[in-house]
Amino acid sequence: MATTNLAVEAAPALAEARGVCHDFHLASGHEQRVLEDIDLAIHREEVVALLGPSGCGKSTLLRILAGLIKPTAGRVLAHGKSLVGLNPGVAIVFQSFALYPWMTVEENVQVVLKAAGFPRGDVHERAARAVRHVGLAGSETSYPRQLSGGMKQRVGMARALSVDPEILFMDEPFSQVDALTAESLRAEVIDIWAAKDRNPSAILMVSHDIKEVVYMADRIVVLAANPGRVLRVVDNKLPRPRDYRSPEVLRLVDQLHEIITGHEMPDAPPPPPTAGPEAPEPLPEAIVSEVTGLLEYLDARGGSEDVVRIAADAQREFGQVITVVKAAEILDLVDTPKRTVVLAAAGKRFVKATPEARKDVWREQLLQLGLFRAVRDRLAASESEELEAEAVTEMILELLPHENPHKIFETLVRWARFGNLFVYDEDTSRLRLPP
Repeated sequence: MATTNLAVEAAPALAEARGVCHDFHLASGHEQRVLEDIDLAIHREEVVALLGPSGCGKSTLLRILAGLIKPTAGRVLAHGKSLVGLNPGVAIVFQSFALYPWMTVEENVQVVLKAAGFPRGDVHERAARAVRHVGLAGSETSYPRQLSGGMKQRVGMARALSVDPEILFMDEPFSQVDALTAESLRAEVIDIWAAKDRNPSAILMVSHDIKEVVYMADRIVVLAANPGRVLRVVDNKLPRPRDYRSPEVLRLVDQLHEIITGHEMPDAPPPPPTAGPEAPEPLPEAIVSEVTGLLEYLDARGGSEDVVRIAADAQREFGQVITVVKAAEILDLVDTPKRTVVLAAAGKRFVKATPEARKDVWREQLLQLGLFRAVRDRLAASESEELEAEAVTEMILELLPHENPHKIFETLVRWARFGNLFVYDEDTSRLRLPP
C-alpha cells in the first residue's frame, strides 16, 4: 500500500502553472499586470477552488491552465510536459449558458462532439449518455427557450462531460441560477466526480462563494488582487458528504472570511509621512449608491456591524461588499476594526445631512484623496479649465501604473459628479470644473 501511495504522489500533475505572470494590453498601449508569480498544480482525484475578490485574475488563470491564453511569463504543464496549444484533457463549464437557441438539448451537446472530431457513430451515443448523466433524460428535443436556468446549465455540464475530460474546469458555473438549484447542481457535480470509474478525475473551479468552495473543494486557493497572486492555500479535509450547516463547515467558512477580510481590510496603522509628492490611492469599483446604502444600513444598526452579516443581509457577494466597504473607508466615512464596519465621524455627518448637504460632505471627503486633488489642480492650471478624457487617463496611468486607468477614470467621474467636483461631458469626452 505504501508503494502505491508513493507512486501516486510522484505522478506529474494533470495541469500545472509554474511562476506564471500575465499582463493585459490596454487600449492606451500600456500593460497591466493581472497575475504575478503563480504556482499551482492540479492532481488526480481532487477538487481545487480559486477564491478571491473580483479582478484578482481567477478566470484568467483558469484559461491559462486550459491553454486558451498564453501567459506573459512562466510555464504551463500538462502531465509534466510543457503545454502547447489547448490542454486536450480539459473541458470547461462557463458562467454563461452560451447555448445555440435554434438547437435542441441533444444538438447543443452534439455540436461540441462534432467540433472535437469524434466519429459520427460516437456523437449520438456520447451526447445521449451525457444528457442522461446530468439528469435531462426526456428533454433531449427541448429548445433552450423551454428550459429553466438550472436546466440550461445542465446542458453546459453535459457538453463538457460528453468529451470525457480528465479535468473539468468550472468558471462560476452556478452564479446565474437560484440558490436551491445551485445547491442541487453542486451535489450532482461532486457525485459525478466521485465516481472513480470514469472521468473527470479532477475539478478546478472559480468561485466567489465561500460556502460553495467549502462544500466542494479539497484545496482552496485564496488569491489577492492587483496583481493576482496566491495569498493562502487552505486544505479542506472535511469528510464528504458535507452539510452546509454543520459546525465544521461553518468554522471553515468563518476562517476564510477572516483570511479575506484580514487582507482586504487590514488593521494597520497609516504609513509614516514621506518626503516628496503623496502617492494617490486606487479607487475601488463601487458606485455612490452602494456606499450610501452601506452608510444608511450602519446608521440603522446603531453605527456598526460585522462585514459578514452585512453581506448576508444585503444578499450580495462577499467580495463586492468588501469593495464597497473599502470605498467608504478610503473616503474616511467608515472605520474597519477587525471584521467590524463602523461609521466614522464624516459618515455620521453624511447620513444625518439633507440630500444637498450630503453632496458637500462627499466633496469634502473626495478632496482628501490625492487623485482627486491632482486632477482638480491640473484642471485649474489649464487655461480652459478643461481636460480631454484621454489626458486624465494618461495622468491616472502615471500616478497608478499598476491599475486599469479606464476603470479608475470611470469611478473618478461617478464619484466626482455626485460631489459636484468635476463635470464630464460624454459627447466631447472632456472633463471640466463646474461653474
